[in-house]
Amino acid sequence: MKTATQGAYSQASRLQGAKRRVVYVGLYEFVAIILSAILLKLMSNSDAIESLGLAVVASAAAVIWNLVFNSLFERWEASRHQQGRSVGVRVLHAIGFEGGLLVMLVPLVAWWYGVSLWQALLMDLALLVFFLVYTFVFTWAFDRVFGLPASAQGACA
Repeated sequence: MKTATQGAYSQASRLQGAKRRVVYVGLYEFVAIILSAILLKLMSNSDAIESLGLAVVASAAAVIWNLVFNSLFERWEASRHQQGRSVGVRVLHAIGFEGGLLVMLVPLVAWWYGVSLWQALLMDLALLVFFLVYTFVFTWAFDRVFGLPASAQGACA
């Protein structure tokens, strides 16, 4: 006999494919905007609306950069004619993505808050550390609530 929790889990585990990705990104960005606005407010001593505005702009920049960067990275990857992704390629991907985002956001943060590039860099690095932890926790919680994607269940998505 299934418990209510098991029944809900099996229902939630049906969230797959494009629908799963849309729900994941939507929830991820919504929570990220709220949490990063709080963090930005604490780091800048600005008001909540100013920090929320920057969080929304930074989130939009990150989503757009994600689409652009991954398209470019996958084009480069395809030109190499090698299958799979080594640890080195994954590290290169992470550094490239975060480095590009850093280049975009540091001047934005400096301008938005009227601080030096150094102060903006420190704020952005704090956000980077926050997002490393947040992404890990969010993904774990998302998988607990909605079940694992088919790719992690040994099936094709």
